[in-house]
Amino acid sequence: MLRMIAKRAVELLISLFLIATATFFLLAAIPGDALSAQTDRLPEEARAQVYKNSGLDKPVLERYAITVNSMLHGEFGESIVTPGETLSGALKEKLPASARLGLQQMIIGIPLGLLLGILAAVYKNTWIDRSVTVVSLLLISVPSLVLGLLLQSFFGGKLGLFPIIGWPEDSEMWLGGWSYTILPTIAGGMSYIAAYARLLKNSMLDVLSSNYIQTAYAKGISGRKVIMHHVVRNAFIPLITSLPVTIAFGITGSVFIEGIFVIPGIGQFFVQALTNRDVPIILGETVFLATIYIVSLFVTDVFYTLVDPRIKLVDE
Repeated sequence: MLRMIAKRAVELLISLFLIATATFFLLAAIPGDALSAQTDRLPEEARAQVYKNSGLDKPVLERYAITVNSMLHGEFGESIVTPGETLSGALKEKLPASARLGLQQMIIGIPLGLLLGILAAVYKNTWIDRSVTVVSLLLISVPSLVLGLLLQSFFGGKLGLFPIIGWPEDSEMWLGGWSYTILPTIAGGMSYIAAYARLLKNSMLDVLSSNYIQTAYAKGISGRKVIMHHVVRNAFIPLITSLPVTIAFGITGSVFIEGIFVIPGIGQFFVQALTNRDVPIILGETVFLATIYIVSLFVTDVFYTLVDPRIKLVDE
């Protein structure tokens, strides 16, 4: 196991270096930069000084070397658009909002999705199964952006029950300001309901068609025991292995939800950095998100070996 972890750590570092390099040169290849819109009307000397201060006057390869040197020290440099702002400071300020939003969406969406998936599989080809299928298809078909706008318009605008923008701050960041979180939580949580309902239903149907389940029924074991002790337990294996990735991306923010509800989270921050062509922030957040994704994949592999002893981590 330790050898595998060391191997994965090396692969992680190589992957992050390649991702950061590709991101840097792709951004450099796009016409324009973070300062072009701000300096168009400045005199040439002033414009040149602004570029010199930001380091954008240097050739691409020299800027790349400076960026790599900063990465080796665990830094990505200050924001070009907002001098003094760094990725670490932005994450400290904005990650809690994204994390709370994602956790609330998962706490509501995943259990409801699992419950609907179990009901649909147990009562296959009944009105319950058909209702769950229709609801899942509807929730998957309607983008979270559209659903969020509809919730804003009806519950926030027409009925005036909830605020349509904003997010709890300071002392209320984690356990307060619930009225601000309800609509964005529902808008994002619906996708979890649909995804996990369909996933668990399909997984349970596969298990129900297995020979050992038919054998259990033939031995006279009650249907309830077969469902709870054999079907559900084995059907949960694909879900358990997908949870780390779901959690990892859930806590890092939802771009559309944060945008329409004006939530000061990582998702909206990343979009702003992309819009402004703020290379240090884009690089830093890209590497941050890639790290979470790669680590979550490794955790998924480990979980798979824990829930299914037939699978082993093999160092090839």
